[in-house]
Amino acid sequence: MADNSVLTVSIVTPDGNVYEHTANMLVVSTKSGQLGIMANHVPIIATLAVDETRVKYDDSEDDIAVNGGFLEFSNNMATIVADSAENQQDIDIARAENAKKNAEQRIAAARQRQDKAALDRAQVALRRAINRINVASK
Repeated sequence: MADNSVLTVSIVTPDGNVYEHTANMLVVSTKSGQLGIMANHVPIIATLAVDETRVKYDDSEDDIAVNGGFLEFSNNMATIVADSAENQQDIDIARAENAKKNAEQRIAAARQRQDKAALDRAQVALRRAINRINVASK
């Protein structure tokens, strides 16, 4: 018989499965704000923001940098389909810092050229780099 006091969290990207674990609580950032999910939560589908996802179990917490995507939760199974995601211990901080610097330079160049599409792409790249840095620095 299944344990109804826990939920299973699975994070997948186009590159494959990034994370899978049972949890007592999942905390994600949606486009509408932060959402905490515990076992037996009502089914939900939500669009995710570029931010950290926290998986809490026992006396531990795993932090994952999730860069957009969506969450589906039903029957105590949370599935996150993300554009990209990295576990905290897998993040290369130097690479993330370099990506942040490059994004800031691309933002300045796009503003100078008044290129809205390039500016939008660079701002997304900056948010992703900052997200990775924040998660890795915890």
